[in-house]
Amino acid sequence: MFKKILIANRGEIAVRVIRTCKRLDIKTVAIFSEVDEKAPHVNLADEAYLVGGPRVTESYLKIDNIIEVAKKSGAEAIHPGYGFLSENPLFAKRCEAEGIVFIGPSAKAIASMGSKIEARLTMQQAGVPIVPGVTTSITNTEEALEIAQKIGYPIMLKASAGGGGIGMQIVKSDTELTKAYEGNQKRAKAFFSNEEMYLEKYIENPRHIEVQILADTYGNTVYLGERECSIQRRHQKIVEEAPSPFLDDHLRRKMGEASIQAAKAIGYTNAGTIEYLVDENSTFYFLEMNTRLQVEHPVTEEITGIDIVEQQLRIAAGEPLQLDQSAIKCNGHAIETRIYAEDPVTFYPSPGSITKLSLPEGEGIRHELGVHGKSNVSPFYDPMIAKLIVKGESRKEALTKLESALSNYTVEGIKTNIPLLKKVVAHPAFHKGETTTDFIDKYIRI
Repeated sequence: MFKKILIANRGEIAVRVIRTCKRLDIKTVAIFSEVDEKAPHVNLADEAYLVGGPRVTESYLKIDNIIEVAKKSGAEAIHPGYGFLSENPLFAKRCEAEGIVFIGPSAKAIASMGSKIEARLTMQQAGVPIVPGVTTSITNTEEALEIAQKIGYPIMLKASAGGGGIGMQIVKSDTELTKAYEGNQKRAKAFFSNEEMYLEKYIENPRHIEVQILADTYGNTVYLGERECSIQRRHQKIVEEAPSPFLDDHLRRKMGEASIQAAKAIGYTNAGTIEYLVDENSTFYFLEMNTRLQVEHPVTEEITGIDIVEQQLRIAAGEPLQLDQSAIKCNGHAIETRIYAEDPVTFYPSPGSITKLSLPEGEGIRHELGVHGKSNVSPFYDPMIAKLIVKGESRKEALTKLESALSNYTVEGIKTNIPLLKKVVAHPAFHKGETTTDFIDKYIRI
């Protein structure tokens, strides 16, 4: 096992990784920007180093600076968390070249799933069902119109290198497609330096369900059940739960086996997530693969009792998986809500200083925090500041705990999305498990 690792991230995920490292007696090295000097992850790590200015391009995305700190501190490995450099194949390759272990999959696996077009083609060849559409990039509007007419509206226009809902747009007519194509292409180029676009059939009223997998370097791969991630705003998840209230054991097994098939098709190692759309007829379609730890991993940990970060570390250190698929059991029900520093109506970020932070406590309540009671929420980073996770013996019990916990969750000094989350979890449709991706638009008004 490693003696010291560097965490190339900030906020609650850096704190989360540090917690497991402390339990395993692994020393941790934090990095921080000029505005993060007093952040919780900096105080909790054994060592911390400044890597640049407040903007991510000046600090958390500066590969040279991060590698320099890893060498200076004597870190044997780097955990990328999620976001930032976590799915950057150039970073993974650079770590390898410098003799530093990248705690994640190979650069080749990251690259193959980083292109949504290549990922679709790879999964299709591996026998994993994909959403009807193209497996090559579209070069112009005329081609897009021709393909859309063959597929049939509505369709989803997507950026090949996209993520986080950026570069995605539902299109219902030729007129809309003509207008959307150029705008989406410009956004894709600006955000991802890649203007490749593709089309796929828009699955109406789907559920967004993902499967967590772990794979070691000896060919062993297991799945840890599924997570329902359908409650989203602007294609970004805000409520996740495990298990899904929709899946039965037969569909759960089919999706799990397809996920192992998908991982093996690209020689995947470490923790990863296969994401699917599931329609009303229980037909599932590959959406994408996230080649990293997911924000919502705690709900899987709560129902399986498996520390996914620990498994990442052990796999990266060359240990074989000690998990057998038949022995992995899911017990109870867990739900996570993401706490964002944002206006609950407009969803615009709400940076500023937290003046008071009061958290609910009790059995079955877990917090993942990137802030404290006097934190300054910077406008330079993602506005997610915390996660609230609850576990109950049943979904009904978990929901009761979650409603109570949200009622006793206080953040003052900035706006948060807590009012939105309260409305979501209190809604009768949510209680019934009717959680499709259009839930917010369909049911919620603030």
